[in-house]
Amino acid sequence: MTQELHEPLEADPVRQTVQLLHDRIAARFPKRGLRKVAADLLTMIDSVETGPTANQGRIRMARLASRVLIVAILIATGVALVLGFRDALHDNGKLSSSLDWLPLIETTVNDIVFAGLAVFFLFSFPERIQRGRTLALLHQLRSMAHIIDMHQLTKDPEQLRETFVPTAVSEPLNMTRDEMERYLDYCSEMLSLVGKTAALCAEESRDAVVLDTVSTIESLTTGMSRKIWQKISVLPK
Repeated sequence: MTQELHEPLEADPVRQTVQLLHDRIAARFPKRGLRKVAADLLTMIDSVETGPTANQGRIRMARLASRVLIVAILIATGVALVLGFRDALHDNGKLSSSLDWLPLIETTVNDIVFAGLAVFFLFSFPERIQRGRTLALLHQLRSMAHIIDMHQLTKDPEQLRETFVPTAVSEPLNMTRDEMERYLDYCSEMLSLVGKTAALCAEESRDAVVLDTVSTIESLTTGMSRKIWQKISVLPK
């Protein structure tokens, strides 16, 4: 297998593609809101690219603090078990009956369970900090996909037909057939780039929650793009 097959998805090429799309939209539809959405997507890519570096110090400190607390909890648990076992012994150094084992067993189990829960929480704490930030970015991207879908929602190909009869509440289209086709195509491209930006969030992550959220966004944008291409296919010739 060649090295090219293992190259990761990088932010710079995605950003360049979004910038080019932004410029194309600005050239054809400078007053449309779709241009601002493309600019917001550029900002999102910058956040995805700089996020790990910006949070690296905070995550490193959280990891160090959590490891110190884990060691302290393990030591405290060990000391508590030793003291509990010593207090359960009588003067002769032996337990007088089997009933004397019950409080000791109960204390041991409780200490081990609570210590295990605390260690699990502290061990995964730095990863949860990173996950929270990544999920916040993915939530913004999901909202952006719906915003793009709202922009194309009112672009009805039926309004371009000669037989179309507008009602009193019909909004004027103010687009030619070629302009509508180009506008819908821009929406489809931007949805695809939203999916690529979401994939950037998971490029360095193996978190199951993050990967599942990325997959959901990619499926969402693919479905929206499919609806747009159905519109393009029924545009009058």
